[in-house]
Amino acid sequence: MKINSLYLIGSLRNEEIPKLAQSLRKNCGLDVFDDWFAAGPEADDYWKSYEMDRGHSYAEALRGYAARHVFEFDLYHLNRCDSALLALPAGKSGHLELGYVIGSGKPGFILLDGQDTRFDVMYQFAEKVFHSEEEMYEYFKTK
Repeated sequence: MKINSLYLIGSLRNEEIPKLAQSLRKNCGLDVFDDWFAAGPEADDYWKSYEMDRGHSYAEALRGYAARHVFEFDLYHLNRCDSALLALPAGKSGHLELGYVIGSGKPGFILLDGQDTRFDVMYQFAEKVFHSEEEMYEYFKTK
């Protein structure tokens, strides 16, 4: 399995995402998509506040132009990339994105952050679970 492009999934609040993306580009020669991070750590909070100020419910907000635009942007790149890496910590959206990629028949990977001590059997859906960045770099260098 040759991996050329990688959608880096993570949290808008994880300041390590841009550094990790740059490191993957430099160390592994991958085309890494992380442009979603440009929205900033409070993007979801501002969107929620904006929609609530307009009197919209969550269901209405999800059907709005802003939400559809962001969704279609991310979906385009999830479809374009040939693999994805979920960098923890990450929330609901990140796990859904990884599930979408794996369900699409593409390899999905998980990079643990060393902080979560809970075991989760469903991570077996991933092609590989990395316990360190070093392990991840070594793997991707051979793919």
